[in-house]
Amino acid sequence: MEIPDAPHAHLVGSDGPGEADREVYRGLAADIASGVAVVAARHRGHDVAATVTGYLDVSHDPPTLLVSLYEEGRACEAVEAAGAWTLSLLARDQRGIASWLASPGNPVVGLLNQVPFRRAPVSGSAVVEGALAWFEVRTVRAVTVATHRLVVGEVVAMGRGAGAGDDPLVHFARDYTGLRRQG
Repeated sequence: MEIPDAPHAHLVGSDGPGEADREVYRGLAADIASGVAVVAARHRGHDVAATVTGYLDVSHDPPTLLVSLYEEGRACEAVEAAGAWTLSLLARDQRGIASWLASPGNPVVGLLNQVPFRRAPVSGSAVVEGALAWFEVRTVRAVTVATHRLVVGEVVAMGRGAGAGDDPLVHFARDYTGLRRQG
């Protein structure tokens, strides 16, 4: 099959992607709009949480979610070790929470001291207050793909955030924004 002549096409090298290919990919992938969420788990007596944009509603029968976590990160280790975790879907006005939990080098102890949260009913993992919705999930499978772990789990509890409104926080063009236009 012939690739149409496109002025902005980029073909990945036949011997695999090089640094230039990865940079082109990073730039193009930034145009994928995705919702912003916080994944959290209790691990070794501490709350571990991270901002994520790679998650997916897999099935409604049974309710099943998937989250993509950097394999070398603390959140991945915590989610896998705990076996249960939460996913809190953030509202636009929670941009500060997303930025804080996406910052590298955050402390393990006291990570959520500046984030309002409550405990999920089954695992006790953190649920971000004011989130649009939240899910408590029990891991059923995890698989490594490239540099990430795809963690799949069945939902064991869920709910809608109180007073969260209907304006989700969205990650687009390497920035956080909302769907509604501001004033």
